[in-house]
Amino acid sequence: MAEESYDPAELIEAYFEREWTDGLPVVPPTEKSIAEMLGGAALRGDEVIGGIPERGVVVSAEKLAINAVMAGCRPEYLPVVVAAVRGLCHRDFAYHGPASSTGGSAMVLIVNGPIARRLGINSGNNAFGQGIRANATIGRAVRLTMMNVMNSRPGFLDRATLGNPGKYSFCFAENEAQHPWEPLHVERGHRAEQSVVTVYASNSLCQVYNQLAAEPEPLLRCFADALCNLGTPNLRGFNQSLVVLAGEHADVLRQSGWSKLDVRRFLVEHARRTVADLKRAGRRPGAIEPGDEIAWKHAFERPEDILIVCAGGQAGSWSACLPGWGNKWTRSVTTLIDTP
Repeated sequence: MAEESYDPAELIEAYFEREWTDGLPVVPPTEKSIAEMLGGAALRGDEVIGGIPERGVVVSAEKLAINAVMAGCRPEYLPVVVAAVRGLCHRDFAYHGPASSTGGSAMVLIVNGPIARRLGINSGNNAFGQGIRANATIGRAVRLTMMNVMNSRPGFLDRATLGNPGKYSFCFAENEAQHPWEPLHVERGHRAEQSVVTVYASNSLCQVYNQLAAEPEPLLRCFADALCNLGTPNLRGFNQSLVVLAGEHADVLRQSGWSKLDVRRFLVEHARRTVADLKRAGRRPGAIEPGDEIAWKHAFERPEDILIVCAGGQAGSWSACLPGWGNKWTRSVTTLIDTP
C-alpha cells in the first residue's frame, strides 16, 4: 500500500477505487511514515500482532502500521492500536460473531491508565463525539485493520443490516479522576499505573436522561429500562452490556455510598420485562397465558455481566447504556498496552 512522491489527491482517489478506505479520505502511507509508525511501538514489520484462525487471518505489525497511517494516527498512538487488535484476536472476544453479524456492532475501545492522559484521549465533554485526534484515529485504525486485513467489509464478511456510526471509530478514555469507585482496569486486576485498553462489541447506544433523581433507585430504574427495552437483542440474559456514567449521575451514586456491586445488583433485579410484555411484542412465541403478567424475564443473569465506567462532562444529566452484541459467545477483553 505504501506510495512515494505522487500527487496526494490522486493517491486518495486511488485508495477509494481500491476500496481501502472506510468511506472517508485516508492518509496515503509512505515507507518513511510506516517506519515511523512502527517505531512508535518499537515493532519490526514482520512481527505478528495476532490472528483469526477460523478466517485464516494473520495481522502483522507492518499491516497494522499501514492502516494506522491511513487512519491519521501519530506514531505514539500505535501501542494502543496494537493492544486493541490483540483484544479483537483473543479467543474470548470471538471476533467472527460481532464482526459478521447482521446486528452491526461497533468495536468500542475504552482506554485506562497513564497513556490515556499522555495521549490526550478524551474522557470528558463529548467523549463519544468528534474533535479529538487520538479518539478518532485510534478507533479508525482498528476499523481499517478489520476491513483491510481481516476482510470485514460491508456486504462481504460484514453483513450488518443497518450498521452503526460507531463503526467508523469508537474510542474514549475512562474519567478516572471523577470516579466514585475503582476504574475498570483496576477492577479487572491491573494496577492503577498500568495502561490498558478494553475492547467491547456494542450493538447500539442509548443516552439516558434524568435531571430530578437525587437517589440511586429512581436514577437506576432509567438505566434498567434502557437495558431491557422490547427491541433489544438481549432478552435471553446471557450477554454483557456497558453503562457509562457521566458527571452528575456519577455524583448521585458517589454521595449515596452505593458500591459498584450494589449498582449491578439493582440493575440485574430491575432490568426485566414480563412474559406478557414479550409475547405482545412478538419477542416470545405463543399466546398470553395465566400468570404471564406476573412472570418476569430478566435481561441479565450475573452482576458481572454489566460493565460500569465513568466518562463524559461534569454538567448535564446525561449518561448512556450500550447494550452488547446479542450473543453469549463474545466477551469484552482487556489488554495491557506495551509502551516502548
